Amino acid sequence: MKKTVVASVLLMAALAMPNLSSAAPMRPGPYFSGFIGVTVPSETHAGGDFNDTVNFDPGLNIGGTAGMDFGTVRLEGEISYKEGNVDTIYFNNSPPPNRFTNTDVSLNATAFMANMFIDLHNNGPITPYLGGGVGFAILNLDDKFGDFYTSDEEVVLAYQAGGGLEVALNRQMSLDLGYRYFRTDEANFADTKMRFESHNATVGLRIKF
Repeated sequence: MKKTVVASVLLMAALAMPNLSSAAPMRPGPYFSGFIGVTVPSETHAGGDFNDTVNFDPGLNIGGTAGMDFGTVRLEGEISYKEGNVDTIYFNNSPPPNRFTNTDVSLNATAFMANMFIDLHNNGPITPYLGGGVGFAILNLDDKFGDFYTSDEEVVLAYQAGGGLEVALNRQMSLDLGYRYFRTDEANFADTKMRFESHNATVGLRIKF
């Protein structure tokens, strides 16, 4: 999965490079975009009936947006899916050996965000931007065989912050290279409590109407 994501990112970047020297800055207006990348979930604590520390593998981050570019400020709605496959669970209240690896547990996030970004325009085709957003996320805790936790789903508050580079390919289309820090409130699952927190790198294609 990780090799597929990296290959997709490199391919999109390579296709964009020949057009950069002649591309004009993007014009304001409504737009939509799609993106793909890698999410790196941070270590989290499993509370409730447990006292565990949970580590994750890097996973897929995929989604799309629709918004309005007002020239300097952009407002958009975003839907994304972030994959959190558990690598190791440390049982803090147990004597050694107190860890289990290669689990069949995952904590995935489907997020619905309202974002605002500020574009730092210049005379070139590359525009830095920064901003963030708030919304909610559906956290899905899935323990395939029920060995550790009870599978459950919970809706929690979510927020994110970050920035990136918009690379204009022409007046209607641009490449978006982005970073987002994403975090949710703690979810109260059936027998444990967890939050989802991750660092995310993406490449996307933005199209203006």
